[in-house]
Amino acid sequence: MRATVVLMKSLSAWFIALSVLSQNILLSETAHLKIGVPENYDGIFPWYLTKLPDLPLTYSDLTVSGDDEGIFGVESGFLYALKPLDREKQPSYSLQVSFTKSMHTQSFTVEVCVIDKNDNVPVFLEESMRGSVQLRLLKGIPFMQVEALDRDDRNTAHADLRFSLLDQIPRIPASHMFSIDSITGEVSLTEDGASTLDPEMCGRYKLSVMVQDMAGKANAFFSTGTVLVEVTGNAWASPDPVRLQENLPGPYPIPISQVKWSGSPVEYSLEGEFPEMLFTINREGIIYLNAPLDRETQDQFHIDIVVERPDGREIAKPVELRVMVGDANDNRPTFPQMQYHTVVKELATKGTEILTVQAADNDDPKTDNVRIFYRLVGQMPETPRNLFRVDRDSGVITVQADSMEGTAPQYTLTITAEDAKGLNSSCTVIVKVLDENNNPPIFSHHEYGPFHLAEDSSVGTTVTVVSAWDADEWGGDSWQVDYRLESGNEEEVFTLVTDRQTNEAALILDKVLDFERENEYILVLSAQNPVALVRGRYGPASTATVTIFIDDINEGPVLSQSHYEVTVREGEEPGRVIATIRGYDPDSHPIRYSLRGDTKKYFSIGKYSGELKTVQALDREENSTYTMEVVAEDGRNSSLSASTLVTVHILDVNDNSPVLVGDYSWKYLCTPRWEDQALVLASRDSDGPQHGGRLNFSLRSDATVRRNWKLTPINDTHTNLSLNVPYLPPEVYIVPFTISDSSSPPRSTFINLPVTVCPCNVRGTVEQHQNSFRACPLFSQQWASCSELWEL
Repeated sequence: MRATVVLMKSLSAWFIALSVLSQNILLSETAHLKIGVPENYDGIFPWYLTKLPDLPLTYSDLTVSGDDEGIFGVESGFLYALKPLDREKQPSYSLQVSFTKSMHTQSFTVEVCVIDKNDNVPVFLEESMRGSVQLRLLKGIPFMQVEALDRDDRNTAHADLRFSLLDQIPRIPASHMFSIDSITGEVSLTEDGASTLDPEMCGRYKLSVMVQDMAGKANAFFSTGTVLVEVTGNAWASPDPVRLQENLPGPYPIPISQVKWSGSPVEYSLEGEFPEMLFTINREGIIYLNAPLDRETQDQFHIDIVVERPDGREIAKPVELRVMVGDANDNRPTFPQMQYHTVVKELATKGTEILTVQAADNDDPKTDNVRIFYRLVGQMPETPRNLFRVDRDSGVITVQADSMEGTAPQYTLTITAEDAKGLNSSCTVIVKVLDENNNPPIFSHHEYGPFHLAEDSSVGTTVTVVSAWDADEWGGDSWQVDYRLESGNEEEVFTLVTDRQTNEAALILDKVLDFERENEYILVLSAQNPVALVRGRYGPASTATVTIFIDDINEGPVLSQSHYEVTVREGEEPGRVIATIRGYDPDSHPIRYSLRGDTKKYFSIGKYSGELKTVQALDREENSTYTMEVVAEDGRNSSLSASTLVTVHILDVNDNSPVLVGDYSWKYLCTPRWEDQALVLASRDSDGPQHGGRLNFSLRSDATVRRNWKLTPINDTHTNLSLNVPYLPPEVYIVPFTISDSSSPPRSTFINLPVTVCPCNVRGTVEQHQNSFRACPLFSQQWASCSELWEL
């Protein structure tokens, strides 16, 4: 009975905890049952933790083992605890539950994990912490670390610690010289601390620090501590510049400088513009040169020395080592090009500068290693000697001879450049002796001819070839000759054509000759160079005379015009002179004229006068233009002739009246009047547009006619005839009208035109019955016409 009461009291407490415990029960393969139990339980005991699963309906001897302190027990299928659990003392328990079924003992494991509560205050590992900070340390680089411990579960926020800096004493030279990493507890300098830290101003600082659990939340536990920081000096500074001679013999590597970081262990490295592994640094900060230097490649080096923590984080600003490379005379002077080309005029005087050669030496320009001396060591061809010289210091090449006349056209000079050590190189200079125009051209003959030319010689005939010799360089401008006709060719009958390859000139006939006008030519020629003479002048030897006689040839007649245009009014009386063909014979022979192509014999021409006449009256309407050929023959030699075309235009005269064109007997007009119906009347005038032009239709001046009918022009030759009243009785009407041309005075034709008027329905077609014409017995013929229209 007592056991039952205790059981009932325990069940109430068990149900309170069940909601918590049920969330932490876990079955696994390794532990048959796994539950989580919060530490520091302060409720009623026994504390029922969980109902044991998988128990049979009937069992006996239920026991629990694995608990040396007697904390756990089992009763009525439940696991219970008799006192609170402490995770910091023991975080978990492994219990063995046993029972008997059917005379057989069975068991399974229950693992109890104690769930942490935040019941521990974090504390610093050291009550008083010390550290030192070196000068020149960069901001954010840790120089020490504070550590704290919280006995709560590291995997929960209960042991998630946060560090903070509460105070700094003294607050000089800035109030915030230090910072602490809230997670790691690493202490480092701020921007102000890194830039203003000075051991002479303040060599020791006292920092108040705090550590909190729960990631620093408001309900966190905390504790405080003190950090003493000593400010120490540092040997970290740029080393003195180093001067190294280029091409040092070694052995390598050669130590050249050293740096040192005071304080914590560090690693060094080098950065800068230099070949890889040319400079290296070891753990002690000793800097080595590993290969010879070449000043001409690089005359100085700026090497940045980097100091880092072992984790690769840079802790201070790099310092610089400057290495200067001293020069050794190890470079020969060289010319920028191996060959030069220049010219010198043949009349150049002694001392004339023709070229300056300059060699360069890559040694140090601040030393005598770059002083260069020049020498002329060769000349081809070798003679005459002493034509040129080169200045020893400047490299200026000048003419050494008094004159270059008569020398070779080209010379090749060899120039050397040498430094004080004897290192040298050479180049070649090709000097072309430039010809100058110091010789005038001279004709091979003073007189040419006399030459005979037939009067009928064709244009382009070569009369003769002349030549002038020039002593200057063959093929050059000074050797070329320009020939001119100075006199005797005022009418430009002749021209000169020069062959630039041979310097000869051909005298060419450029116009037709006329013996009767000029039978003799005396031409004066001159020969000059296209460039100015620099010495001497052109004299009589540079001129020549050519004499030419013209031989007479019988020539045919010449007509004054190649084409005649003549106008004649049509209908003029025949026999009138309409044109006179003019011609002359260069030999004053008589000329006979004749016509060719006048097949209808409308024209005649005077045999000796050249007067062109009409033989009969001409009609423009028959032919408005006549074209014929007039032939002029030499009166003594009929094989010599000339011809010209004559075109005769016949001028129009208003000699034709306009006429009506077309058959209108089969056409009709409707009555009652049908809108837009009309007879289109056509007319024609055989005269030209000047007289024909626009043809005018007009009704006779009769009131009845003008009342019944209307003429409406369409264009220059057509007009519309239509009813002018709504209705006319059906019959054939005679409509009188006149057609006039546009001439002044006009010519007219009077017309009486029969016009049939037929009865029509509203559609404009002729009505198909004869009654409409019974009142018009005279219109039987028109009735037949209208009947045909009905059928249509």
